[in-house]
Amino acid sequence: MTSEPMQPVLEAVRAAGMATVSLDLSGVSDKAAFMDRCARALELPDWFGRNWDALADCLTDLGWAPAAPGRLLVVSGWQEYAEAAPQEWIVAQEVFTDAVEYARGRGTGLEIVLALGTRA
Repeated sequence: MTSEPMQPVLEAVRAAGMATVSLDLSGVSDKAAFMDRCARALELPDWFGRNWDALADCLTDLGWAPAAPGRLLVVSGWQEYAEAAPQEWIVAQEVFTDAVEYARGRGTGLEIVLALGTRA
């Protein structure tokens, strides 16, 4: 689901041929729930090990995902997780940042944005 303010951005990204994924973390308060939510929303492969290294691997090697000229991951509802598990949230942000930097260095087009509202 998308909120009204994000809709034009998502439409423009999709029109450019980029894949878009919404990762709603509402109700997530621990690493296990975070990893489960990532696995479902991103449709991660069966070999995804539900740990930080496996998430990093999936985000930097997108060979398992359908081909696309780029990808946009919109993370919403993250505030509750950030408050409940601040150290885990720091690690999640590091994984996201590293994946985006890796993609930029290789021109593979991955962007991850944190929505400030409650829904993306």
